[in-house]
Order: sequence, then structure tokens, then C-alpha cells
Amino acid sequence: MQKNHKQASTPAKQPLIIYGRHAVLAALANPRRQIDKLLCTKEAAAEIRQTGKISPQIVERREIDKLLLPDAVHQGFALFCGRLPSCTLDDILDMAASKEKCHVLILDQVTDPQNIGAIIRSAVAFNTLALILQDKNSPLESGAMDKAAAGMIEHLPVARVTNLSRAIEKLKDAGFWTVGMDGYAQTAIDQLNKSGKTAVIMGSEGKGMRRLVEESCDIAVRLPISPLTESLNVATAAAIALYEINKPQ
Repeated sequence: MQKNHKQASTPAKQPLIIYGRHAVLAALANPRRQIDKLLCTKEAAAEIRQTGKISPQIVERREIDKLLLPDAVHQGFALFCGRLPSCTLDDILDMAASKEKCHVLILDQVTDPQNIGAIIRSAVAFNTLALILQDKNSPLESGAMDKAAAGMIEHLPVARVTNLSRAIEKLKDAGFWTVGMDGYAQTAIDQLNKSGKTAVIMGSEGKGMRRLVEESCDIAVRLPISPLTESLNVATAAAIALYEINKPQ
């Protein structure tokens, strides 16, 4: 007799649980979030009631512990909700059309959710217009990503595209200067002309940018770091690069 196999849920269909004080409070304040239910400890619930957004279900801390990975620092907050909708590349171009100076960030196969979350936090801090990811090789929004972003994912438009090289060409056609981060580049990032519109492209740790993506860039630049250090964590490197791009000319 043939057995019935239960079909596994795809990551996109699995429930998203956002945890941690900053991430949950920011999600509750975002009208674009679909909110399903909120679990809180008694201590955490006092803050939620002040917002008036949702009535939390009061649970013991161990009940939230069971829902999350062992190392998840939830601070007594666990929010069941929908993932934020992605924007399109055309949406980003529309946002940039009226701006004389702006920048976007493109990640080429950066796959660690916590690194992406930390990058999102830096992107918002340094006025990045939007984040662009390749749909196929980038993780979906997750609790770990949102916790690392400290709620800043609610403020950064994210576009997921099929082909990064084509997306870069489209940005170039719209007047963006495309800058690839490469530790072996001749030009240091602080030597760049920072006026106008800039797209910063960062590759994965270890492999860097893929060849076709790198060939699509107008210029490759490096961070001016000590020769004793071969490279930096991608989230740290992104923060420095975005700080430099955001500086006044």
C-alpha cells in the first residue's frame, strides 16, 4: 500500500515569528505588517498595552523559548505575522527619480540572515534608499534577520530580482554609478566622487562578487584597511562602505 506523505511547508509558507523588543515593537508600528498573534511575558506585555495595537497573550518565558532556536534572545516578545511584501526595481527607480543624490545597496549571494539583518540596520542608519537581493540565492525574512536588524527592516524597501546583472544595467540606464566592493581593487572607497546616484554592490564572504556581476560594475573599490587584515565580515564592511558613501561630498 502506498503511504501518504505529508508535504513539507515551503519557507515562504512557514509562519514568521519576530522576536526581541525592538523588532516586535517596530513591526507592530508598521501598518504594512499583517499581524496574527502576539505572545508576551507579563513584564513585556506592559509595553505592548501602552501601544494599543494588539492584545497580547500572556505566557511564561519557557513557552516562547520552545518556539524559537535555543540561542534566540527574545526578551519576552514573540510576534506571529506575515512577511513584508517586496518592492520592485521599478519602485526603487521611481523613488530615486526625484533625488539628486541617493544610494542603494545590492547584495550578491550574501546568505546569512543575521548578516543581512545587521546590514539592514546599517543601511537605515546611513540613509540607504533601498536594498536589492537576488531572489534565488537570498534567504527570506526571518526572526533572526529581524532581530539583527533591530526593527529597521520596517523602514527599508527591499527588492528581490531574478537577475542581478540585468538589475545593475537598469540602474546604470537610470543614472546610477555602480560601485563593486573588492578587497583587491586599486581605488579606495574614500577616493570616490560621492555626488549623484550610487549603487554599492557587495559579494558574499569568501567568494566575493560573481564574475558577471563584477563585470557589470562601473568601478571596483576597496576599503582602506590594514594589510594585516585580509578582509572584514560582510556586515561590518557594508556599514563602513555605506557610511563613506553617505558622507557629504
